[in-house]
This record gives sequence, structure tokens and C-alpha cells, in this order.
Amino acid sequence: MVPPTPSSRSPLPGGSAKRPRGSRQTWPDRLFLGLVGTAGVSVLFLALALVGVLYDAATPSVRAFGPNFLVGYTWNPAAGVYGDLPFVAGTLLTGAIAVLIAVPLALGASIFLTTQAPFWMRRPVGTAIELLAAVPSVIYGFWGIFVLVPLMRYTVEPVLRIYLGWTGLFGGTPIGTDVLTASVILAVMIVPTITAVSRDTLSAVPAAQKEAALSLGATDWEATRYAMIPYARAGIVGAIILGLGRAIGETMAVTMTIGNIDKVPVSLFSQGQTIASLIANELLNETGPLQYAAILEAGLVLLAISLVVNVAARLLVWKVLRVSGGIIE
Repeated sequence: MVPPTPSSRSPLPGGSAKRPRGSRQTWPDRLFLGLVGTAGVSVLFLALALVGVLYDAATPSVRAFGPNFLVGYTWNPAAGVYGDLPFVAGTLLTGAIAVLIAVPLALGASIFLTTQAPFWMRRPVGTAIELLAAVPSVIYGFWGIFVLVPLMRYTVEPVLRIYLGWTGLFGGTPIGTDVLTASVILAVMIVPTITAVSRDTLSAVPAAQKEAALSLGATDWEATRYAMIPYARAGIVGAIILGLGRAIGETMAVTMTIGNIDKVPVSLFSQGQTIASLIANELLNETGPLQYAAILEAGLVLLAISLVVNVAARLLVWKVLRVSGGIIE
């Protein structure tokens, strides 16, 4: 049999065949290329326009405070002094604690739904988790005020203070509306997102991966740990970043449970504020152009934090994901 010539070979699955040189594009091809090209460029244009508009409106604050805006402790509209450090600290602290609480719960739930749950249970529970991810944040905020805050104030935080107060993380007076409560409500909010994405990623792992491990004598835990999770690591990292992004940008639920005090938290029982809650509170009480510009500059800082988190996550995926000598992107 005569082997096929290069021009007659069909493209690989998932690949794309290249148009031979010199061939003419028909008008539907040109129209399609123009439409998808315009859509792609417009997304980039919208992102750049967003940054440009925010920076232009924040210019008075940038000129007045410069780098001191990022390291300043004081937010005082009466004195015309604005510093963003307490809110950056609150944003990073609540986001980090929320991820630390949410990831074990979400990953455990996704593994259970993928590998251990009965088939009749997987679809209803998965649907319920997806519905939880769509609950408005203000509903979580009301739940936090009426259920979580009293629970933290009278039950959880006193116990943490007695047994872990010596660490300094749980010092102070338990009041319920503090950094720890806001972090817990954020964790509750991002668990459904991380669980749903991780479950879909683990479900996409070829069955042969786990079956091969089991055939070699591995237990269910070992097959999941060494065969499934490494294969799905990219998707799991992406799910965690999605959850962290929601935690960093969450507004209403945090505003209703963190206490809204303009100071750097010294413990998890301290009241504080995030950049998102600052914007929500200050826009209602904006008194002048400089304060308005400072609020928008705080929004730029939040945008930069989100960008850094996503870039760091992508670099992490590129570094640690190596399968059979290749990199999964």
C-alpha cells in the first residue's frame, strides 16, 4: 500500500488543518475571521479601557500621595489623608484564611462525589452544590449576621481564645464581627465553586488511570492520591484560583461581617476592612474629588492584586505540572 502523501494526511484529532498556500479565502471565511478577530481584540480593549478609565479618575490621588498610598495607615477624609495598607492587609488575610478553610472541604467533597458516592447521589448533590455557588452574596451576609456571628461570638471564638490565645492569632475580645468571621463566610461562599470545578476536572480523568493503579495493588486512597490528583492538578489549581478571586473581590457578605474598622488587623478577632468593603462604604459617604480619586485608586490596587494572583497561579501550574516529560497548559 502506498503511504499517503503529506498533502493527503488528515489532521490529528483536536488539531487544525492549514490552508494550502496560494488558495483563496471565500467571503464567508473572511467574514468569520473578521468577527472572531474583532471579538478577541475587543476583550483586550475592554480590559485596557477599564484600567485606563480607573487610572485617569484616580490621577489626583496618585499625584497627591504617590507610593505612600500603598504603605499609609491612615484613611481620614476630614484631614485629606488616605492610605490603603489596612485594606490591603484585610483583603489578603481574609482571602488566605478562606482558601485554607475551603480547599480541604471542597477537595474532599469533589473526591467523594467522583469516586466514592453512589451513582444515584452524584447528580442531585452535584446540582445542589452548583446552586449554592449561585446564591447571592447578600444572602450569605444575612446568614452570617443572624447565624454565624452569634455562633462565633458565644461558642467558637471563646474556645479558640482559651486554647490558642497564646499564639497571638486569637487574642483580644471575641465580638463575632471580625476578620475570622468574615473569612469563614468567604470560605462557605467559595467551597461550592472549588468543589464544582474540581469535581468536573476529576471526572475527566481517564478511568484507565485509576484502574491501572488498582491493578497494581493500590488502595482507593493511593489510586486517588497518585493517579487521579496529579492528572487533574491543573484543573484543581484553577478551581482554587477561581475561589480565591471571588474571596478577594467579595463585597456585601464581608461588609456585613468584618466590622468595617480602618486599621490593620493584629489578630483574627480584630475588626478590619477589605478593599472591596472600603469601596462599598466610602462611595456612599464620598465628600470631595480627592476622596473619590483615592477610592478609585484603591480599586486599581484590588485589580492589581487579582492580576498578580492569577499570574502567580499560571506560573505555578507551568512549574509543577509535568506529565511524561511534557507540560499540561
